[in-house]
Amino acid sequence: MATRKTLSPEERKARAEALHETITAQVEKLRDSEQWTEFLRYARSFHRYSLNNLCLIWAQFEALKAAGLTGSADSFTQVAGFRKWQELGRQVRRGTKAIRIFGYAQKRIDAAEDESTDSEARTVTWFPVLSVFDISQTDPIPGHPGAPDNPVKQLTGDDDLGIVDDLSDYMTGLGWTVGRERMPEGMNGYASGPRKHVALSDSISPAQSAKTMIHEVCHFLLGHTDEDCDYVAHRGTCEVEAESAAYVALGILGLDSADYSAGYITGWAERAEADVMRETAKRVLDAAQRISEILTPAPAIAHELAA
Repeated sequence: MATRKTLSPEERKARAEALHETITAQVEKLRDSEQWTEFLRYARSFHRYSLNNLCLIWAQFEALKAAGLTGSADSFTQVAGFRKWQELGRQVRRGTKAIRIFGYAQKRIDAAEDESTDSEARTVTWFPVLSVFDISQTDPIPGHPGAPDNPVKQLTGDDDLGIVDDLSDYMTGLGWTVGRERMPEGMNGYASGPRKHVALSDSISPAQSAKTMIHEVCHFLLGHTDEDCDYVAHRGTCEVEAESAAYVALGILGLDSADYSAGYITGWAERAEADVMRETAKRVLDAAQRISEILTPAPAIAHELAA
């Protein structure tokens, strides 16, 4: 049973510093592990689709879901071709309807092959229609090692400890809006500076909602939603800062999000500048302390966060 604790300012400071050291050590350990290496190798084996193809995949997946052809999957997550799935240890189910997207191909044609032109050579580009399948349309191949475990594990507790409401009140008091939205699998929330809006996915657990809400408010407190912040150029650093602060803030309250935060931070740290975990420590600790101040005093009852 986890509790949302009330600590003195001195106790909060000491706990925050210890928690930051703990998550930094966990990230370094995970980054150097074989588990992380295997997971990255698997994740990077999937093609990155264009926005147009993502829209095509989304629309067709929704149609398949409406027809009951995607099992229990609520949204597409990993998409690949028939042969690629076999390489990854999964078999597309017999009778499964493919999702159609556009490929990209080029061929250099020499003048000798093309008598219609006087130039020495030209390049022909075309966009063949390809068939792909979501992981929900596949089954594991017996005996194949398959996909490694994802180090980022969603929190599953059924109580958010009032954190979402408390931080929603804080943000609305500053002129922001907060709401729930349907989001793709793997996306838990976002904070939009131009719209002054925080959104949480409508499909995540209360425990994950609490952690995500803290993460998004940390983006605000750290200045990532400010007009003069180039979030796109420094996204790795921004995400590491926000998630590190969320982990520390939850830890100050007596709650542990390491199952989610360690893997999330490790993934973004690889895209961040230099040793971002240690170089941004002060900013992270300041944001975590501010979150804990907003959420104090805490209710004097115990709540379960994680299953």
